[in-house]
Amino acid sequence: MQFENGVGIGISNRWEKGQYCTIITSVGIVGCGIYDLETPAEFGQAIAIAKGTPENPLCEPEDLLEAKIVGCTPRARELGIEEGNTGREAVEKMLGAAG
Repeated sequence: MQFENGVGIGISNRWEKGQYCTIITSVGIVGCGIYDLETPAEFGQAIAIAKGTPENPLCEPEDLLEAKIVGCTPRARELGIEEGNTGREAVEKMLGAAG
């Protein structure tokens, strides 16, 4: 996926009654609510998550672009990401930090 500050890899996986999507950058991940924040925080990783609903799930990486970030690790916060950013804003901040 092409962004102003670089390229991210969009991934979508599905199975019976479930799915997840993510955008991977060289600095961290913007993903859906399936991601836990506690373990990545322990390892100093930059993770920002958005959350869909059963009526409007986040299925494709593109779904993350306008979704609001609802949680992030301390490392993601150091990059300027905060709750309320869009997924696109979070990806751009990660890519901007990559140099």
